Amino acid sequence: ACEERALTLIRGLRILEIPMMITQQYTKGLGGSIPEVYEAAGTTAFFDKKTFSCARDTEILAALEAGRASGRKNVLVCGTEAHVCVLQTCIDLKAMGFQPVLVTDAIASRKKSDRKTALQRAVQEGILLTTAESVLFELTVDSRHPRFREISALVK
Repeated sequence: ACEERALTLIRGLRILEIPMMITQQYTKGLGGSIPEVYEAAGTTAFFDKKTFSCARDTEILAALEAGRASGRKNVLVCGTEAHVCVLQTCIDLKAMGFQPVLVTDAIASRKKSDRKTALQRAVQEGILLTTAESVLFELTVDSRHPRFREISALVK
């Protein structure tokens, strides 16, 4: 379910032309994202990181800061492991003045208890929670959006 929802989110963001980045933890040792992620995003580009938090990687942070300079403060976050990389990224982004938005149906951990605890901790840290479908419709605002029909079809 996480994989399916993450792909829906990525496809929807691409339809809406919302900038996104793919990050991977130590690709050489752990491997890359599933091929469907690159296909959905329309790119094979990714940031390879060794830090658990994306916000502690200088190259990723520079890309985020460039987005903030152009008026973007909200950062949608999805992926694995919810209780390590995802959570630490959200906490650090919040501390740096971004507004992380955790897409709860597009995150996973190996253990259900780790995912549950990550969500509880995120709320305690002031991280906003949403779902893929909810945020895609929030971004379209209403049914008059020129891409509304595409988003509506995508989430069904």
